[in-house]
Parts: sequence; C-alpha cells; structure tokens
Amino acid sequence: MRLIVIQCLVLSLFGTLFARLWYLQVAGGEAYQARAASQSVREIVLQPDRGLIVDAQGRPLVANRSSWVVSVDRTTLGKLPDDEADTLLRRLSRAVEVKPKRIRAMLLDCGRTGSVAGTCWNGSPYQPVPIADDVDQDVALRILEQAEDYPAVVAQQQSLRTYPRPFGVNAAHLLGYLSPITEGEMEAAEAEKDTSVNGASRVGRAGVEKEYDAWLRGMPGYQRVEVDSMGRVLREHSVDSGRPGDTLVTSLDAKVQSVVEKQLAETIKTARATRDTVTGRNYVADSGAAVVLEAQTGRVVAMASQPTYDPDVWVGGISSSELARLYSAKAGTPLLSRASQGQFAPGSTWKPVMTAGALTHGYTPDTRLACSSSFQVGNRAFKNYESGAYGMIGFDKALEVSCNTFFYRIGYDFWRRLGSDVSDVHAQDPLVAEAKMFGFGKKTGIDLPGEAAGRIADRKWKRAYYESQKDYYCGVADDPPADASDFLRRFAREFCVEGFAYRAGDAVNFAIGQGDTIVTPLQLARAYAAFVNGGVLYEPRIGKAIVDPDGKVVKRIPPKKQARVKVPASVLTYIDNALKGVTRQGTMSWRMGGFPLDQVQVRSKTGSAEVYGKQSTSWVASYSDDYVVVMMVSQGGTGSGTSGPAIRAIWEALYGIEGEQVRPVKAAIPGVVAGKELPVFAPDGAILPPVRNERDGAER
Repeated sequence: MRLIVIQCLVLSLFGTLFARLWYLQVAGGEAYQARAASQSVREIVLQPDRGLIVDAQGRPLVANRSSWVVSVDRTTLGKLPDDEADTLLRRLSRAVEVKPKRIRAMLLDCGRTGSVAGTCWNGSPYQPVPIADDVDQDVALRILEQAEDYPAVVAQQQSLRTYPRPFGVNAAHLLGYLSPITEGEMEAAEAEKDTSVNGASRVGRAGVEKEYDAWLRGMPGYQRVEVDSMGRVLREHSVDSGRPGDTLVTSLDAKVQSVVEKQLAETIKTARATRDTVTGRNYVADSGAAVVLEAQTGRVVAMASQPTYDPDVWVGGISSSELARLYSAKAGTPLLSRASQGQFAPGSTWKPVMTAGALTHGYTPDTRLACSSSFQVGNRAFKNYESGAYGMIGFDKALEVSCNTFFYRIGYDFWRRLGSDVSDVHAQDPLVAEAKMFGFGKKTGIDLPGEAAGRIADRKWKRAYYESQKDYYCGVADDPPADASDFLRRFAREFCVEGFAYRAGDAVNFAIGQGDTIVTPLQLARAYAAFVNGGVLYEPRIGKAIVDPDGKVVKRIPPKKQARVKVPASVLTYIDNALKGVTRQGTMSWRMGGFPLDQVQVRSKTGSAEVYGKQSTSWVASYSDDYVVVMMVSQGGTGSGTSGPAIRAIWEALYGIEGEQVRPVKAAIPGVVAGKELPVFAPDGAILPPVRNERDGAER
C-alpha cells in the first residue's frame, strides 16, 4: 500500500508539472512570449530638428546642420569586464580626442554622487550618452566598421545648431543659445505632461531661442529596437519620426543688423583711439549698444550690443574656460546685452521727456528762461556744457543747443514750489511723473528674457536706498577702516546724517538725465517712438510669426500697445519740431551736412552723460516717420562727437542714401518696414522674400 501511495503521489506531481508546462507553452504561450519580447525591446528617443529662425526677408539667422556624434551605450558597457571596459574607454578616448576622465564624468547620471552639473547625463538610462560632437567622418566610419573593437559605442548623424550669418551678422544677444535640460525642468515638464521634451533635450537659454522655445523645439520621435542580453541591437521595430520644430519669422532685417553691428564696433574702436581732453587719456569705451525700431509698430529691426560673443561656442557644449569668459568683468561681460539689460544715465537725451513734463504742468512754448553759463544751487554752481551761455531762450532752442542751465531752472522751480520738504517722500514732482508715463523705471515688455527695468531715482527710491545702506555707511562714519579714503569718510558722514533727503541738487540733476536715474537704450528708443506715433508705447517685438514645417502660418505675433502717454498732440508736435532743429542747426547738425533732410526728416537729440569716476557716456537718440535709431557708447565721449557718424551711416542704410541722393522713402531697403507681409515658404523648402501688392502693400 505504501508503494502504491508513493506511486500515486509521484504521478500526481508529474501530472501537475505537465499541466503547468502545457499552460505556459500552449494556453498562455503568446502572452508570455510577448512579455519576454518586451523586456528585450528598448525605446530610443529621436530628437527632432529644431525650427529655423529667419529675418523678415526669410534669410536664415539660425538653422541646423548634420554632425557625426559618438555615444556610449552604458547598458552594454556595464556588462563588459572592468578591464575590457577600461581598455574600450581608452581606445575611444584616443579616437575622439576626449580624455577618459571626462568620458566617465559624462556617463554619470545627474544626481549621482560625483556627478558634475553640465557634464553628467540627464537623459534616459537606455539612451546612448553622447560624448563627442562634430567628430570627423573618418573617425565615425572607423568606429562603425570596426564594431568588434568598439562594443557599446554608437556613431550616428544628429542635428546641431548653425549660424548662416547673412551679411556677416552676429546677433548673439538676440538669438540666444541652447543647453541641456535640467532635472528640475524635466520634472516640471513631466508634471505638466509635456511630451515635447525629454532627458536628452536641449532647450533655449537666452534670446528668442528661450522666448519661443515651445514652438522651436518640435516633438521628439521614438524608435523601438530589439536587443540581446549584451544590449546589442538585433533588429529595429516601429519608428515614430516625431515632428520638426516650427520656424520663427522675426522682424529683424539682416542687412540693417549688419550695418548696425559694424557701425557700433567701429565707433567703439575709434573712441578708444581718441584722446579725452578731460582726463588726458584715451576713452575707455568699455561697452555700447544700438537699437533700430519701427516707430509705428515697436517692432525691432536691428539691435546690437558690444562686447559680444560667437554663438557657436554653445554648440555641442561650452567649455568651462569659455563660459568663464562670457561672465568675466575683465572681458566686459560679453553675455550681457547692453541694449536691453545695460542701464546707464541718459544725459541730455532725457530733455525731450522733461520738456513734455514742463509743457503739461504750467510752462508754455512762449516761456523764456536764461541759458546762463552756470546755475547756483546752495553752495554749488551747476555748470552748462563748456560753460556756454545763450541768453533768454525757449524750450526749442534749449533742446537745439542742449542747454543744461535752462533745464536746471525747470527742475529747481518744481522742487521749490512742490517739494522743498526734503523728507516728504509723497511730494509732487511733475518731471518724475512724466518720466514714468514715458515708460521709464519699468520693463518695456520686449520678447527677450532678462530685460532690465532701469531706475527712476525719485524720493521713494532715495529713501529706500538710504534704509538699505545706512547701517553700513554709519558704521564707516563711526569707525572708518584704516584704508578708507577721505572721500569715503566724508561721504559716509553725510550719508549717515541726511542720505534720505531729496534736495534741490537731486531735482536739477534729474532734469538733465544725471544722478542716479538710469535707463536702457531700448527704453529710450521706445520713448522716442512715442513722439512721432501719437504717444503710443509699444512692447517691442522681435517675433513676427510662427510657421509650421509645411509652411503654414500658425500664429501671428502682432504689435502690442502697453500704454499711451497723456501728452497733448500740440506738445508732441512742438517737441518734434524742436528735435528737427537739433538735426538741422543744433548739436547734431555738424554730423548731418549734405544729408537730404527735406526728404528724410530725421529728428535727434544728443547727450553726454557724466558719472562720477568715469568718462562721459555718448548718446544719440533719433527718429524719422518710420524708424527710431539710438546709439550709446559707455565712457565713449560726447554724443554727436562719438556716435554721430554711426547714426548717420545707419540712416543712410535704412533709406538707401548715397551721398545726397535718396530713393523714395517707402522703397528703402525692401522689407525693412514690412507691414503684415511674411516670407514665402515654397513647397520645395525654399524661403523667399515677401511678395507685396504694388497698389496697397497687402500680403498675397
């Protein structure tokens, strides 16, 4: 009986085993086979081609190019013995000329111990990690052909950014650059279920690359591949090619941008070779900016900043030494756009705004004030430029000759009547109110990241500054450091006692654009446009339209009004006529001799801003019915003396002027003031200039 029981038990066990095998292989075979297959199939991200960035004529400013990229499959690498993996990395290092230590750093996941931000891998663990871009084709082909010597190494062509540079343009501060997506950005995208980015994405970091990143980046594709136990690809499965990014059409004109960049660079070069009669040494000319706007729309036609940098340094990753230079104060902080982020005292270019404030608060065009050689405030004499005197004059003449003492009197009069209580932070100040109405002290809203707001140094600002600094300066006053200068000691004592007070000296300095008030060149250009467009303050725009890969316009980016200055049309007209006088017989006239002002009526205002301890900053702000052109050179000298020739050259480029000849205004450089027309996107992929209707300029 015991033998029979054992036999039955054995038979039942075998029966159970055979039943289970039948179920796994027959009944559930397909399901388990699919599960096993899925474990050997991996998903590889295919990065999309990023969208183009073109100018208003369709000229590519940023495009893409193919590049051989060598990557390492970490899964396969991890299955190799340590000695073989070390040998492989050394062999690969020699082939692609990247040190083994750096390759190992690039293979580390970001967040792991020992990983370095900007070097570590932030992508999918199944994605091959790029370790060398722009590899010579011969090297890439050798890696492909000698696969047995390079297990775990992948060589393939990928898309990288390139800069065609039409007419030699740089435009680095406008275009921006790309860098790998951060872990925090990836987490935010996953939370928002944004599938347009992945761990291997490069995203916009500055300029329009950042502002319009969501349109430019496209949609990634995915390729499913079957691999063996060593991670080697056996065969390819389904491929989703994704979608290329959209094209950004800008309002920039590459031809004008080229002229503006060259003129700015040449002006700085000339200034550095010019002797400053005040200091006895050459001008430092440490930086500069130039802006060209469409006066009636606020669109940006051109914008340049110096010092600048080569946008190619970001392609494929930037070295630590190159990055340090971009942030280096010694190199002039090239990464900073002086046009939209640089903040400077406006000097006499401020006076038209002050004129608007005075003429809307009690003064009239018939007002006559003394343009004396100096104006006494307390125990200090505020002097006119080169101590010039012009007698009793009106606002128009004061603007023509840029009389400081005329505007000192305006500022002092308002302070005396409305704000002589130096501790009253709420005292009325029509000139301050007018400056704020013209948009100073806040961002213009341009479609570029990182814009500076400037500063209106009014009573509230001075009180806030005092509260933030009084402990430091009172400490210096009570116990000055051994190396403190006499100036610092005196300043600290005065600041500690009355640094909060808004005195008459502050008011008169404000009236001529001196003191602690600072503006960006872009803010000044936007404000000057209001003198000719009816008082509208536009948010400057670089983007004009978004066009999909099939050439269809998916989004237009229209001009946007931010505010309107509450100045009577008669006052704007008066100032407009006065600024025409500046160009014809005023401080800018010696630079405009022979220019056809009857056909192209250029209005202008020059300025030489003085900052303690520095050389004068050169300003010229000008406009016509169509454009605004502003140039600034920090520590570059006088307004028209330094920037005048460049301003004229830019106007000549805008209107096609050669000598004293000019084409009809509306025919100047076709497409600069382009209206609603967009480039034509042909079926074969070509981008052609806009087509206009000869009768009314409407888009075809």
